[in-house]
Amino acid sequence: MAKLFIVTGACGHLGSTLVRLLHSRGERVRGLMLPTEGAIAVENVEYFVGDVRDKESLRPLFESAGDAELYVLHTAGIVDISGELSSTLYDVNVNGTRNLVELCRQYRVKRLLYVSSVHAIPEKDSVSVLQEVDQFSADRVVGGYAKTKAEATQAVLEAARTDLNAVVVHPSGILGPFDGSGNHMVQLVVSYLRGKLPACVKGGYDFVDVRDVALGCLLALERGRRGECYILSNRHYEIRELLDMLRQIAGGRRLPVLPLWMARAASPLLQYMARRRRERPLFTRYSLYTLSSNDRFSHDKATCELGYRPRDLFQTLRDTVAWLREKGPRAGKLL
Repeated sequence: MAKLFIVTGACGHLGSTLVRLLHSRGERVRGLMLPTEGAIAVENVEYFVGDVRDKESLRPLFESAGDAELYVLHTAGIVDISGELSSTLYDVNVNGTRNLVELCRQYRVKRLLYVSSVHAIPEKDSVSVLQEVDQFSADRVVGGYAKTKAEATQAVLEAARTDLNAVVVHPSGILGPFDGSGNHMVQLVVSYLRGKLPACVKGGYDFVDVRDVALGCLLALERGRRGECYILSNRHYEIRELLDMLRQIAGGRRLPVLPLWMARAASPLLQYMARRRRERPLFTRYSLYTLSSNDRFSHDKATCELGYRPRDLFQTLRDTVAWLREKGPRAGKLL
């Protein structure tokens, strides 16, 4: 039977990478985009303007599909490193996901894949290896973004336990080429290569290639067990290590490394400097908290059950720099 893949957040970093991957496989795709976004024009990909907060605006995505089986990849959401829980953040990440779940039921979707986050998983202590869990609570995680992803994930799992065929993936910190939506880590890469990153901070996180996450999403859609969660992570990389690799790839200067206590004290100044440059601040109290949090995520389950295998970050950074130079925003002027 013919298949139709619906990708929400189709102009986001992961969403657009999924659209590219599905297109390369010759699949028929419908992508959801906001009125302010631009999309890549490719064969067999239709774009629909809508907002996950407005359920009625999403119906055209599901209608007039003929006899095709519908598969939904819900990547749309707000990634927020401020730590605050705003009404907009909640409405998009939680209520938007609930809207998608209701529509998937109404239109008898074959399977829903929900892109959650590792931030939805409780940290435990600093030395424990973090694996998949089957219950999520906003009270057990830190920061507005994490709380919304935890609540939305729980809503999807509850639906999967009743009347919806759904599966969940938890990517770690996404990095890589094809970003036109302002990924924070790609912003850090650009700032460093432009010579506008004032300092490096001590700490790091688990960073993973967006292409590996996109493939992991499709593997979970095809092979994942209903109602199960799969961590799509890589390994821990220090920020200093990431910048060292960038210097090997593209040149650049060695930056002073600020201890976290100093970075926290300097964060108001760093945020002020970012605003003066009309950029989003990279170093907020919440992002600095994240760089010191437990990121010992295990992707063993995804590797064993799905065949998921992430690549080394050096390759990711090399390809990201090449993409920025060739096809990034204002190509040739960025770097």
